[in-house]
Amino acid sequence: MAKRSYSQYCAVARGLDLIGDRWTLLMVRDLLLGPKRFKDILESLPGIGTNLLSTRLRELEAVGLVERAVLPPPAGSAVYRLTAGGEALEPVVVALGRWGGRFLGEPLPTDVFVPSAYFVAMRASFRPERAAALTERYEFRIDGHVFEVAVADGKCTTREGGATNPTVVASMDVRTLNGLLLDGLRPGDGIDDGRIQVDGDRGALDSFVDVFAIRPSGSSRPLGEA
Repeated sequence: MAKRSYSQYCAVARGLDLIGDRWTLLMVRDLLLGPKRFKDILESLPGIGTNLLSTRLRELEAVGLVERAVLPPPAGSAVYRLTAGGEALEPVVVALGRWGGRFLGEPLPTDVFVPSAYFVAMRASFRPERAAALTERYEFRIDGHVFEVAVADGKCTTREGGATNPTVVASMDVRTLNGLLLDGLRPGDGIDDGRIQVDGDRGALDSFVDVFAIRPSGSSRPLGEA
């Protein structure tokens, strides 16, 4: 079946022709954290189905936004990764996340908490004015996944994979991470009650929350909401 088009000579319409299908931007969201195997993309998109994921990946390859590669040894895994054109969608995804935050509300019973989504959301919630003097690397171990968050020179990077010389390694489940970023959970309280396990400077988590909280402590609104 031919791919549908808006058939308008308009940059917005043309862009939506390429990335406007269901699941496509969520695939881009996850690949912004680094190359992923097919099964890893499938895991982070519950409900998509293998056939539809294969179709979407072929479509993104065809328009030059995604490419296949093989990781160097010892991994040697076949992965999908964003091309330069795909990576250029980062500001779009970040801006959409910042705008969409005002509609989050409380989680629905059917909502799935996807760890990778939070580490892309951090790019939108990052407050550089609070990170000007901060140089830290954090490693987060969330439900079997490992992520690095790095802050330096008032900028941040996030990716999937272990951190290099992290200031702190923090292990927790995704709902606890949601608590830190959205529900005002204090790191010390999470550590004390066993929801968070830390190796390294436990105080570094306080600066992390200060810089990255999507809903700042004491506020009922996500960042970006008027």
